[in-house]
Amino acid sequence: MHGGAKHLPKVCWPALLTGLLLLSACENDLKKVQEISAVDVSTPVERYTDVNIIYSDSAKVKFQVLAPLLLQYTGNKPYNEMPKGVNITLFDKDLNKIGNLTADYAIQREDEKTIQCRKNVVARNDKGETFKSDELIWDQNSKQMHSSKEVQITMANGDIMNGTGFQSDQTLNHWTINQSTGIFSVTDAPAQ
Repeated sequence: MHGGAKHLPKVCWPALLTGLLLLSACENDLKKVQEISAVDVSTPVERYTDVNIIYSDSAKVKFQVLAPLLLQYTGNKPYNEMPKGVNITLFDKDLNKIGNLTADYAIQREDEKTIQCRKNVVARNDKGETFKSDELIWDQNSKQMHSSKEVQITMANGDIMNGTGFQSDQTLNHWTINQSTGIFSVTDAPAQ
């Protein structure tokens, strides 16, 4: 050898190639596991049609949920999806209907105790007031409903209020609307 040449250490080529092959095989297997996991997360565990669910508290019916299709998902954060619409009816303690809510889509998150309704949401209270929006979130823990989207409320007398965002109790009887404008009927008072 010449004076400037260095000796390279002996390498066991078969062992190095085997190690590289195992490493690449593990990487491919990990990708497959991730792909399978992603598919499992988005696959419903159960599928129900023509759903009629009654919710009660202390043996008293609180509300009824009707849906043509319910997809039930499990996992760390289970939820129910109603992709073909929902019709929810609220009842008082004497089983009188006190409100109704319909939407083209809904998702119920069991861990958060919320029902999020989207697309063509229409809710009515027992005063004859109608609420329309593209979103309404019902928090069953706080017994409140709210939306950050545009909302239109039509009163029983025909007056209309528009706004962006609103909050209410779950009966929709005590509500506030944000950034409101309205169309109100005004009658002349008789002259005195």
